[in-house]
Amino acid sequence: MSTVPDIDVPEVANTEDANKYMAEEKKRTEKTRLQKKIISSGNSEIDRKMGGGIPAGSLCLLEGVNDSGKSVLVQQIMWGAMQQNRTVLTFTTENTIQSLLKQMESLSLDISDYFIIGNSTIFPIHEKLIESKGEAAENMLKLMLRSLSSRKEDIIIIDSLTVFVVNSTEHEILNFFAECKKLSDEGKTILITVHSYAFSEMLMIRIRSICDTHLHLKIEQVGDQLVKTMEVAKIRGAQKTTGNIISFDVEPGFGLRIIPVSRAKA
Repeated sequence: MSTVPDIDVPEVANTEDANKYMAEEKKRTEKTRLQKKIISSGNSEIDRKMGGGIPAGSLCLLEGVNDSGKSVLVQQIMWGAMQQNRTVLTFTTENTIQSLLKQMESLSLDISDYFIIGNSTIFPIHEKLIESKGEAAENMLKLMLRSLSSRKEDIIIIDSLTVFVVNSTEHEILNFFAECKKLSDEGKTILITVHSYAFSEMLMIRIRSICDTHLHLKIEQVGDQLVKTMEVAKIRGAQKTTGNIISFDVEPGFGLRIIPVSRAKA
């Protein structure tokens, strides 16, 4: 004869206690639901400025000049995503597999274990090959789109797209972003870093309008020091009000360090 297994239900003294328990349980369920919809960077201050994090299923543009912190920021988001047990595919023209893993370890963002178990997949792309053959850029954009649509990872990072677009037409570039947007509408989260100089201002405006999230990174002179800043220009679907500008620095052995506004202006 089969028996019904015991279910561990907290004891409640009265109706008021029962209602209180149910309300708390509802809050926990809602928090879990929101966490599934938001990709955390693993840095509470950055998440706060982004209204809680990057909404899952977003097309995210990280734009900036050289050495403005684009790669470090996507690495921070990559690390945070894997803390949430998400899978990440990274196309990089900036690193080899070994150099990327080593760099992230030096920034206290070690993902080696996630790489070993397959939660992180890294595809290095040789920049010189694309630069030497103009037609290679267009072909790589098509191959990348094909790969993006067939992969099962939750999050896709392209760092950086610049080398592909220098020798591509505006039509090809816009088509690439439009197709990425379709994939994000189907549930993929795609983060793309670009250098501002690679696009005309008019093309840049059109690309920004396609993307759900736009983070603009700069290097600014504040007093006698250079400070990296991230402007949260746009985040569609943010769970909370987004911030505006955050100042930060990158320290070997520590990682991304937020600089308080008072110190940045000092």
